[in-house]
Amino acid sequence: MAVFPWHSRSRNYKAEFASCRLEAVPLEFGDYHPLKPITVTESKTKKVSRKGSTSSTSSSSSSSVLDPLSSVLDGTDPLSMFAATADPAATDSSRKRRDRDENSIVGSDFEPWANKRGEILARYTTTEKLSINLFMGSEKGKAGTVTSAMSEKVRTRLEELDDFEEGSQKELLNLTQQDYVNRIEELNQSLKDAWASDQKVKALKIVIQCSKLLSDTSVIQFYPSKFVLITDILDTFGKLVYERIFSMCVDNRSVLPDHFSPENVNDTAKETCLNWFFKIASIRELIPRFYVEASILKCNKFLSKTGISECLPRLTCMIRGIGDPLVSVYARAYLCRVGMEVAPHLKESLNKNFFDFLLTFKQIHGDTVQNQLVVQGVELPSYLPLYSPAMDWIFQCISYHAPEALLTEMMDRCKKLGNNALLLNSVMSAFRAEFIATRSMDFIGMIKECDESGFPKHLLFRSLGLNLALADPPEGDRLQILNEAWKVITKLKNPQDYINCAEVWVEYTCKHFTKREVNTVLADVIKHMTPDRAFEDSYPQLHSIIKKVIAHFHDFSVLFSVEKFLPFLDMFQKESVRVEVCKCIMEVFIKHQQEPTKDPVILNALLHVCKTMHDSVNALTLEDEKRMLAYLINGFIKMVSFGRDFEQQLSFYVEARSMFCNLEPVLVQLIHSVNRLAMETRKVMKGNHSRKTAAFVRACVAYCFITIPSLVGIFTRLNLYLHSGQVALANQCLSQADAFFKAAISLIPEVPKMINIDGKMRPSESFLLEFLCNFFSTLLIVPDHPEHGVLFLVRELLNVIQDYTWEDSSDDKIRIYTCVLHLLSAMSQENYLYHIDKVDSNDSLYGGDSKFLAENNKLCETVMAQILEHLKTLAKDEALKRQSSLGLSFFNSILAHGDLRNNRLNQLSVNLWHLAQRHGCADTRTMVKTLEYIKKRSKQPDMGHLTELALRLPLQTRT
Repeated sequence: MAVFPWHSRSRNYKAEFASCRLEAVPLEFGDYHPLKPITVTESKTKKVSRKGSTSSTSSSSSSSVLDPLSSVLDGTDPLSMFAATADPAATDSSRKRRDRDENSIVGSDFEPWANKRGEILARYTTTEKLSINLFMGSEKGKAGTVTSAMSEKVRTRLEELDDFEEGSQKELLNLTQQDYVNRIEELNQSLKDAWASDQKVKALKIVIQCSKLLSDTSVIQFYPSKFVLITDILDTFGKLVYERIFSMCVDNRSVLPDHFSPENVNDTAKETCLNWFFKIASIRELIPRFYVEASILKCNKFLSKTGISECLPRLTCMIRGIGDPLVSVYARAYLCRVGMEVAPHLKESLNKNFFDFLLTFKQIHGDTVQNQLVVQGVELPSYLPLYSPAMDWIFQCISYHAPEALLTEMMDRCKKLGNNALLLNSVMSAFRAEFIATRSMDFIGMIKECDESGFPKHLLFRSLGLNLALADPPEGDRLQILNEAWKVITKLKNPQDYINCAEVWVEYTCKHFTKREVNTVLADVIKHMTPDRAFEDSYPQLHSIIKKVIAHFHDFSVLFSVEKFLPFLDMFQKESVRVEVCKCIMEVFIKHQQEPTKDPVILNALLHVCKTMHDSVNALTLEDEKRMLAYLINGFIKMVSFGRDFEQQLSFYVEARSMFCNLEPVLVQLIHSVNRLAMETRKVMKGNHSRKTAAFVRACVAYCFITIPSLVGIFTRLNLYLHSGQVALANQCLSQADAFFKAAISLIPEVPKMINIDGKMRPSESFLLEFLCNFFSTLLIVPDHPEHGVLFLVRELLNVIQDYTWEDSSDDKIRIYTCVLHLLSAMSQENYLYHIDKVDSNDSLYGGDSKFLAENNKLCETVMAQILEHLKTLAKDEALKRQSSLGLSFFNSILAHGDLRNNRLNQLSVNLWHLAQRHGCADTRTMVKTLEYIKKRSKQPDMGHLTELALRLPLQTRT
């Protein structure tokens, strides 16, 4: 293949733009228009009865102008029609679900037991050894002849239960807490397995055995957690029994509705249900009999409408037989729990449990309990909190949607017991926050009169503060409430007790008072937590205080004017915690700071905060963490603005660069910010390019030129060199722009073959191709330096491209050469497609000079030779498809940019056309469309020579 000369065709860009515009077509009256009213055709379908062998439809159509949304009113919208044709069973099911939702027994405002169990298990732990009794009785009742009489069957099962209670049992001793938990979980699984294998009596035995464990208080500190674990098993049992009986009510004829009545239940299901209650009634010991019956309380629905309302008072009275007050209060908590699940409207039973508990509360201070505590070596302050989970739950159930009168009555009853601190704390934990807040001063008076032995007053103030964080007290009482609470809190000697209370009351202070009061509270916290470095044990609480302060002070000028805020931050001396606190501050700043700021107080404080985050970065820091820190610091940088004081703005960026040099995304943001600053300066000055302005712009350019080499990412540097060079060019800093472009060209040989993108190694050639295409677009308007000759930057770039080692299986090098050919063609035009204001590009400098055009054409010929040489190397079987694609691409480039009136260039295009089709690898559809385009262009002015070319371009068919 011979080397062909290049001749660029002359372009009239304005005419080409005009020819590419969409043709305006007048819209005739009556034609469709998207904003015209819509004509809707209504079709009515009449169903025939099922007995007919065929179905017929009668439809009436009428056209009228209708609002498409109006059909909703008459039920003919698509969703209504879909619902009308839906499966009736599905509709009934949907209606049932809807009814069930509307009649849900408790609302979402009632905190479920499931939310509390995790906290109880985590709080009530022990290091003492535990024991558990395992049933080892005989299995004589398992295998026997099937009796036909129901009474005999019942008698046999009762004997099995007797065998369980009197049979041999094995006691496991010296269990750790985790061993105990594992064993209980095994029992829970054994219960499910026994049930699944239809061993109902064995399942009942397991439940009875587990219930018995709730009478054991030998390791009293663990009792609340034991209660949680064992009642999980009881819940499982109750659910299994209920579902079993419910399934017996379902037959081929009917499905029992969710809200059924006993009349809907068949005799078999009722008999089975009664059988379960008879079995449970035969349990001899009180505690397992109570718990097992309570677990299947819901099953009373199968027997009578009043079954649950009759059982609840009876079970409440049964608890009176439990002597240990701790065991009894948890039994009452379980009864309230199942009662709220099945019949929350039966408030009398809930109230009765509470009042019964008050009557027996004095047992806590009796000799029996006191002797038990002495034996176990447990102090009263450690014993009383064991009641809290049960009491809190009972009070929560009672206070749910309770009238004010009932809550007032409960308060009065608590007063009659001498304002017992434990009771008062549970009242404040369970009652509605609004109820507590409106009576804050009454509660403070009750707290003052409490006996502090066994339950300290600061815990009561903490509970009061938690309520006041959710509801506001009367405005006139707010300051007095704070003073009364803080009098007690500030006198606390134990740092942990102090910070637990202060953490709660900080939110109240921030919510209702000014920075003066907040500053006083922070100063008091610093005073209490600094001695002996007590703050090191309270980082979570201190962090919580910071969160609450910044949540209420979104004006950072006010926040940082709080004198003790920054000293408070200094208490976070553990780096990981300190960084998390700084991240919280920056997240709030980015979220709530609406306007840019130049406030020196804010800037100095946040620079300190951001510096703390930046300095935490090391070789072990994860990339995700680096990205998060960079995002927060960049958010701060974007919000700093000194208005038209550009020099001060640049000084800030210089300081930020020195402070955040280890986070590349921050340096990238700073470079972009400085480039924007340079452009903003140019825009504001509007051509008034004084020496001072020019010097400032050069300073911005120098900032970028100095900073870019410190970046690691190769393509980050390349793109920033290009962008900064464009900014320098826009500001008429020609020598600086040349320096940026030369730096980019010199960096290209360093581009590796593979680069890391989001943790994955990918080939870099496609990214390099994209960058170079952008670079070529800029080089079109870059004027030649008078001392470096014609097209010196293009020549340097071509040398680099030539020397770069390209993959053998890649054609990116040729695609780049094709882009260079496009660039050189654009450079040969008398007037370029675009310019930069006040920058003379080569079209102005050379003015179509013949020497310049000759140099341009020589470069074109050199590039063409490289392209054609590469096409020759692709004449192999496995590369023929690539040769075809590149050949057609080069043909299109000549068609778009070359002067095809030149015979040799015309012949080259014909050769490329044949090359693209030679081995049958070309896309025939693309070739046809290309030929049609050529024929269409040949009809345009000065394009007649394309008619002859089209005749020389045959289309080959595949055989």
